[in-house]
Amino acid sequence: MFTLRKNEQFEQEIKKSRFLASAGPVSTEEEARGFIAACSRRDAGHNCWAFRIGDLFRSSDDGEPGGTAGRPILQAIDGQNLDRVAVVVSRWFGGVLLGAGGLVRAYGGTASACLHAADRQPIISYAVLSVTCAFADEARIRTGVGAFTAALAETNGFTAEGVQLQIKVPCERLDDVIRMITDVSRGQAKVQKSPV
Repeated sequence: MFTLRKNEQFEQEIKKSRFLASAGPVSTEEEARGFIAACSRRDAGHNCWAFRIGDLFRSSDDGEPGGTAGRPILQAIDGQNLDRVAVVVSRWFGGVLLGAGGLVRAYGGTASACLHAADRQPIISYAVLSVTCAFADEARIRTGVGAFTAALAETNGFTAEGVQLQIKVPCERLDDVIRMITDVSRGQAKVQKSPV
């Protein structure tokens, strides 16, 4: 799965109607609705939109015939393996009716072209490890964690026996990091995990 690094726009004319797509990364429904409000053009006849954030998705045809705008925009998001993305396609009517099939192609195609041009980044899921270890093992664990891309260790506190660390780890590397901690501490470190 991927999301967008930054906002992107794409504009095209189809049978004298002007279509402008605006796409951007979002992480909550509130952010998505804010993005939609900010990108909706007041002078456009229609501001159709869709967003996906994991299992949460919404779309709107904004006055176009049912299923001809919002759903094709959502399909453009899903078809490009994107998540945490919102897209608004604004339409200025040019006097030529497109028909239901034409609207589906216009809205879906404009959204798809915009998303295709956008700069992407992979979505990385993280887990947090709470590690309690002896003072002597802390430096070796920190060094070991540093070898894993995108992993980060922070001191969370101290006990009479040692140090409490909080380690943020990409889920795909979780077992490797736990194995490394077990190896360098000779099985003495206590590890608890929870998803972020």
